[in-house]
Amino acid sequence: MRAADIADQLSTVLVTEEQIHAKLDEIAARVAADYAGKDLLLIGVLKGAVMVMADFSRALPETVPMDWMAVSSYGAATKSSGVVQIRKDLDTDLHGKHVLIVEDIIDSGLTLSWLLENFASRGAESIEVFALLRKPDAAKVHVDCKYIGFDIPNEFVVGYGLDYAEGYRNLRDVAVLAPHVYS
Repeated sequence: MRAADIADQLSTVLVTEEQIHAKLDEIAARVAADYAGKDLLLIGVLKGAVMVMADFSRALPETVPMDWMAVSSYGAATKSSGVVQIRKDLDTDLHGKHVLIVEDIIDSGLTLSWLLENFASRGAESIEVFALLRKPDAAKVHVDCKYIGFDIPNEFVVGYGLDYAEGYRNLRDVAVLAPHVYS
């Protein structure tokens, strides 16, 4: 589904599918160079990072193992509560691994800050972050992020894995959800 198919539910398209794929290719090339010869593990944050992880991992030139963690700080709301709940923990031991957290979006930074502390306590050799999207104006805590796809305004966005009440994840573009949809 493209943004044009549901234009009456969206305010603005921020990033197209084509722009996303070009950025994923660019960042995958940087990651491949930065981690050459290292034991890299991709960790995706469910559910939003599914699309990013799938396309990003396919853009990498070598096989890379991946694991998933499900955490929540939103529920069905449009703003983070700041309270992180683990819904699914990792299956992989992080000891000695070079971890790259693959995120769909950094909003307040609270969930990601918590994840970084949690993973550091598990003995990872290194931990870096790749976020496709970042909302600088929404940050409540500073999070070091080595790889950023796009900075976007502090609006409620959907698409490319991002949802509103479990809908819109399959939208191929990233767009601002019209307020009449969630008001």
